[in-house]
Amino acid sequence: MNTIYQTKVTATGGRDGKVISEDGVLDLNVRVPNAMGGQGGKYTNPEQLFAAGYAACFDSALNHVARLKRQKITSKTTATVGLQASDTEGFNIVVAIDVEIGGVDTRMAHELLLKAHATCPYSKAIRNNVVVTLNLVDSKAIAYHE
Repeated sequence: MNTIYQTKVTATGGRDGKVISEDGVLDLNVRVPNAMGGQGGKYTNPEQLFAAGYAACFDSALNHVARLKRQKITSKTTATVGLQASDTEGFNIVVAIDVEIGGVDTRMAHELLLKAHATCPYSKAIRNNVVVTLNLVDSKAIAYHE
């Protein structure tokens, strides 16, 4: 396989630190959220960063598969990332992907949703390791659990 893009981000201080991309575009303070006993505030955290990347990547994959099927769609993808703690397994993440697809019927929307999940690099990277729930919003959609 041919690498078409790569980037580098450096973290210092973990959940109470900073993340900076090699080009300086991403330069954010990271803090533990209130819900986890941290100071919270107007800072990001690893789960938000993962959710942002996954939502953008999935929406891009969705639009890509729609183009391949010659379907004109509108789309909005929201990723919800949760952090779970277990005495036996340590920490795990869980993901829900909520997708709104306009311009096609429900059957085609389901088909595009599942094809996007099969195509998205984030979905591939976490397949069989992270529980992902796909939801087609504003329809009588299936909920697909992996």
